[in-house]
Amino acid sequence: MIDAVGNPQSLLLLGGTSDIALATAEKYAAQRPLRIVLAARESERLDAAAERLRKTGSTVVTVPFEARKIETHAEVIDKAFAEGDIDITLVAFGVQGDNEQGWTDVETAREMAEVNYVAPMTLGVRLAEKLRKQGHGHLVVMSSPAAERARRSNFVYGSSKAGLDTFFSGLTYALDGSGVKVTVVRPNYVHTKLTEGIKPAPMAQQPEQVAEVIVDAVRKGKEQVWAPAQMRWVMTVLRHLPRVIFRRLPF
Repeated sequence: MIDAVGNPQSLLLLGGTSDIALATAEKYAAQRPLRIVLAARESERLDAAAERLRKTGSTVVTVPFEARKIETHAEVIDKAFAEGDIDITLVAFGVQGDNEQGWTDVETAREMAEVNYVAPMTLGVRLAEKLRKQGHGHLVVMSSPAAERARRSNFVYGSSKAGLDTFFSGLTYALDGSGVKVTVVRPNYVHTKLTEGIKPAPMAQQPEQVAEVIVDAVRKGKEQVWAPAQMRWVMTVLRHLPRVIFRRLPF
């Protein structure tokens, strides 16, 4: 169970090599050792992530996970919950993709849709069932400001994140009264492996800064948060700009 000050006893990281997910786990583990499940592709990166978190004194197990293999997700979730209840689940996997390929190549578009939307949605259905049965838990999902209004340079990615964002925002209503909470996190550009090679945007964040936002949001029971917080007001303005003006902006 999550204690009175928002600290969990157990974590499930779907996308267990994510820089943001690992930074979040370390922030929680700084308060007390945890039981952590890392679900990700089998790789040296996954082994290194597990070893990194074991240094916090936490117990860490790994579960092989492929986002696009939807037929395996039930087994992944069952394995993750095999040792007991999960207090916080962080859905932190995704692909940035090449936007120009995304709207001209079917396979690229399909990969972005399956990884960024279809897989999180189907996992969300299974996780909601598990968490409702245990009667508690907090589900955190990584979205993007692009889900609110995508630019010319990222509209394929943005469309996939918009689907994810809408589903999990709706899940906050559906799970009301069940003891289960949902938080949708919309971080601005973050310096991670996912964004390597992409020009940083203004107000770029480090994984540790986003992790702080996540920890605070779970503690306060917030359903939506932006990182940094100022992005909320930036997106409020951008959402309401007329199309003729928005399409002329230099990004």
